[in-house]
Amino acid sequence: MPQNAYTETEVKLHVPDLNAVRARLEAAGAELAAPRVFERNVRYDDAGRTMTPRHIVLRLREDTRVRLTYKEEGSSENGITSRLEAEVEVSDFAAMELILGRLGYTPYMVYEKYRTTYHLDGAEVVLDEMPYGTFVEIEGDKDTIEGVMNRLELQGFQRYDVSYAVLFDRVRRFLGLAFDDLTFANFAGITVPDAAFGS
Repeated sequence: MPQNAYTETEVKLHVPDLNAVRARLEAAGAELAAPRVFERNVRYDDAGRTMTPRHIVLRLREDTRVRLTYKEEGSSENGITSRLEAEVEVSDFAAMELILGRLGYTPYMVYEKYRTTYHLDGAEVVLDEMPYGTFVEIEGDKDTIEGVMNRLELQGFQRYDVSYAVLFDRVRRFLGLAFDDLTFANFAGITVPDAAFGS
């Protein structure tokens, strides 16, 4: 398979009102590709914690499936990020955890989200409910992403070219939070201002 088949190009937007985006998607005739589902993600690093500083992601995700994902640092232009992403589906979360542990990788963060997935104009549009806020991610080529953003009236929202884990680090520093996992239980009762995400 060609290398560019493993390239992920996407934009991440902080959008407080996902219901408005959902209404625009439905009005535009978007296809509901996957109804709202709970995700549990575990990020891994090596024994020396050398991967995270190099923006290398090794993630095990469980929703309706179990997937192992590898990502490398990429490039960003106008808030749209492109980077290598390779992902495989595995049959057993616990078995994959065991394999990763035996290979020397250890969990360093758990993060949760609810995700709803749509397809529109050749792009994948996901509505993400994170413990610290709500976001829209649009994946496709750059022109498609910009076109979909226009169609959904999203051009005015803040674009982020960093991961949810990096945003979590910013939020923790801003609010002085001591916990390591990005879970709904940890954020219960905590209000996160827009300024906590940086820009």
